[in-house]
Amino acid sequence: MRINDNFEKLPESYLFSTVAARLREFKEQNPGVEVIRMDIGDVTLPIPQAAVEAMHRAVEDMAASRTFHGYGPEQGYDFLRRAVAEGDYASRGVDIADNEIFISDGAKSDLGNLGDIFSVDSTVAVTDPGYPVYVDANVIDGRGGRLEDGRWSNFLYLECTAENGFKPVPPAAHADVIYLCSPANPTGTSFSRDELKAWVDYARRESALIIYDSAYCAYISDPAVPHSIYEIEGAKEVAIEVRSFSKTAGFTGLRCGYTVVPEVLKGSDGQGRKISLRKLWLRRQTTKFNGASYIIQRGAEALYTPEGLAQTKANVEYYLENAALIRMRMQDAGFLVFGGVDSPYVWVKSPNGENSWDLFARLLKEAHISCTPGSGFGSNGEGYIRLTGFNTRENTEKAMERLLAVSKNI
Repeated sequence: MRINDNFEKLPESYLFSTVAARLREFKEQNPGVEVIRMDIGDVTLPIPQAAVEAMHRAVEDMAASRTFHGYGPEQGYDFLRRAVAEGDYASRGVDIADNEIFISDGAKSDLGNLGDIFSVDSTVAVTDPGYPVYVDANVIDGRGGRLEDGRWSNFLYLECTAENGFKPVPPAAHADVIYLCSPANPTGTSFSRDELKAWVDYARRESALIIYDSAYCAYISDPAVPHSIYEIEGAKEVAIEVRSFSKTAGFTGLRCGYTVVPEVLKGSDGQGRKISLRKLWLRRQTTKFNGASYIIQRGAEALYTPEGLAQTKANVEYYLENAALIRMRMQDAGFLVFGGVDSPYVWVKSPNGENSWDLFARLLKEAHISCTPGSGFGSNGEGYIRLTGFNTRENTEKAMERLLAVSKNI
């Protein structure tokens, strides 16, 4: 048999796997050293009690013939789709129908799988820096071309730099598919309403599709920052939105998220006919996916109860306070800092031009802190690191004390 050669084009290891491997090697060489993880965006607080109780009840459902659930609908149970439509969209004045919502096992899966519904010769626009899945998944699908000086020849790169506040602007060139994230991973920056409208206008003008990663929208507190791209007029005609319960409610180990594909969203086939993308995504999911667990979906539904909303909000505020602490301490130490306001991520520039992996190694060796090298998110991330607010308050404070103690040597 012949393999998919596109896998061999990819760098040997996924960014976060590389970080984990280097961290594991350091621990083996330095037994007994306490390393504080400020790198991967995993959470530390328990999931909200409302979700715990709902899942206990769901387990009992599975123990009785009358309430047992086998295969569920691939697009998600009606009870959760209805809760999402009301809680995340109607509550903000956005009309999203239940059947436009597809429950999944997480945002990462959907972001990687959406490439199944657009053509292999599509011109894909990605932010630099940006979440590696956008790039790697499209390379695997055959859209990357050649890797030249750290960039793929067939992609359109959207430059994100300190000069533009790490917020990309619509390009002069044409793109068929655009990946946007707000609040952004890794930089923590967010689009204002006017900035997002410019992207919707571009997509409408170019007949392009926006894949909008809104996994961190629960962290938005600024009223000028939209929680959903569908708050922008005309967005339903050009955008798919992807969300997750991982960082809002601690579902990283449970796996549940959803994708919205509006009924009015259409693409063109080889004959120029307009085809419903919702229809294609439904076909893809019913073919390749058996649906998220009934038990997990009951837990997610409970997040929309008054108790669940209050408990989730408390978790989000806890992580935001951690991020604010990191931002403040890093600024006080003289670092150039982005994010950490409407986001759990803080994007930090090396003060002396040190490259990202060297700074990673130095912080690990001297402060026993693990960060994420910015160069792993793209060439514009070189010289930056990403720190997260997802650790405990105690560890966050301890990490900042360690970092400030060695910052004079950085």
